[in-house]
This record gives sequence, structure tokens and C-alpha cells, in this order.
Amino acid sequence: MKAVRQAWRRLEPVHGMIYFVPEAVRRYADLGLKGRAGYFASRGAPLGRASAELIIGTFYNFCPALVRQALPSAWEVVTPEQMLAARFDAASEALRRAGIHELDGLDEIVGLTRRAALAACEHPQGRPLFAAHAALPWPGEPVQQLWHAQTLLREFRGDGHIAALLSEGIDGLEALVLHGASGEVPSVVLRVSRAWPEEEWAAAVERLRTRGLLDGEALSAEGKALRQHIEDRTDALAVPAYAALGEDGCERLAELARPFGSAVVDSGLLNQEAFRKLLSE
Repeated sequence: MKAVRQAWRRLEPVHGMIYFVPEAVRRYADLGLKGRAGYFASRGAPLGRASAELIIGTFYNFCPALVRQALPSAWEVVTPEQMLAARFDAASEALRRAGIHELDGLDEIVGLTRRAALAACEHPQGRPLFAAHAALPWPGEPVQQLWHAQTLLREFRGDGHIAALLSEGIDGLEALVLHGASGEVPSVVLRVSRAWPEEEWAAAVERLRTRGLLDGEALSAEGKALRQHIEDRTDALAVPAYAALGEDGCERLAELARPFGSAVVDSGLLNQEAFRKLLSE
């Protein structure tokens, strides 16, 4: 299980940078979408002309009002196909700026991540956002293949994470509150970036205190235990993808992933402090 988690976390910057890089912002703006509209339309494009309600359900932790500001009006400006092409092009350009295409082991890591992603594709049930991405055609260029494979693995894990949260009665807003209470990311950053009003955030804090999951603004002992349980359950639900590699393959992927993730972080493609923690495990 440890190797599975390391393989995902160390390579996660290769996918995660797409939400921060100017290459994506520029391409979405060229198509007529700015701000959050570009994010919701690009990540949701595999679902087709997705409604706001579908994105609220599959993305899970954004304030519904924010999503409704972007969708479905974005589809009056662009098509899902245009957003998919822009996203792939942005990912390729940004990763090349980080020098990913010049790193040793590119072909091997592409092969391993693709094997894991294809194994995940055999288990789409109950994972709607992943299943939509899994239906996309594979790109032919190695850098885009690596990004696509890691994107599939991220969405596979993400849908599993939502299932784990739901099974414990934690809604999207409460998940953010618990994340902020862990100290990993400032609560104000999570609240503002997902556009939750202060009063709704405060109500969620109170609900979690009533459940005994918060001690003041921090996680209680019970809250820490629950959060760890959810992370462990999420890891377990991701195993069907990585089982195709076996223990040795997962360890090799985790080994190969570190310089690729580091290249993305060191190139400034995303928040360095947050993602350095991923690479340290």
C-alpha cells in the first residue's frame, strides 16, 4: 500500500500543474473563457456539455453558486472538444517547459503509468468523472501520454476519495474544513478558492465540532483518526489500478516518479511548498 501511495503522490505534480500554469489560462482565454469558467469547462469537458449540477456532484467541494456562474453558459462560447484540445496542448507545453521530455526514464514511466491507467479503466463503475476521462482517446506523444495517464489515475483516486467521504457522512464543504483543520493548507485559502460564504463555512465548522471531529479550529483526536481512515480507504480503493504493476512495479514507478515530480515543482509550475510535501513521502 505504501508503494501505491508513493507512486501516485510523487507523480501527482505532473497532473496537478494544469490548474496553475499560464499556458492553460491563456488557451482558455483565447477560446473566450476566463477565471473559474476555464477550470470547470476544461476538467468537465470529458462529460460533454455538463450541467452545473453534474459538475457540483462530481467535483464535490465547490460552492454550487460558483459553479452555476460558469455553467452551462460556458458551452455557449466553446465546445467540450475545444476545451479538451486546449487542455492537452497546455499540459504538453507546460511540461516541456519543465524539461519533462528530456528526463531519463520517460519511456519507462509512460509505460508503467499507462499500464496502471488501463487497469483502472477496467473498473469504471461508481467513478463517473474518471469514466468520462477513460473514454477519451490516448494521445500519441509521450509527454501527453504521461499527463493523460496520471490524469486518469488522479480521477480514479478522486472518485474513490469521494466515495470514502460519503461513506463517513462528510460532505464537500466539511471535507474542506477538515483539510484546513489539519494545518496542511490554510482554511482561508480553501474557503476562498472554493467560494464558500463565511456563514456556510462557520456552520460546517459547528457541525464538525458537534460530531467531536474538531477541537476549536484544529482536528480533535477523533477527527485525526477519521481523516486518516478516509485516506487509508482512498488508498485501498486506488489499488485496482496499481495492482497491475505488482509490488516491484509500484516501487519502480515511485522511484522513477520523484525526478519527474521534482522537475515540475522546481520549474515553478505550481505551489512549490504544497507539492514538495508530496514528493517527500
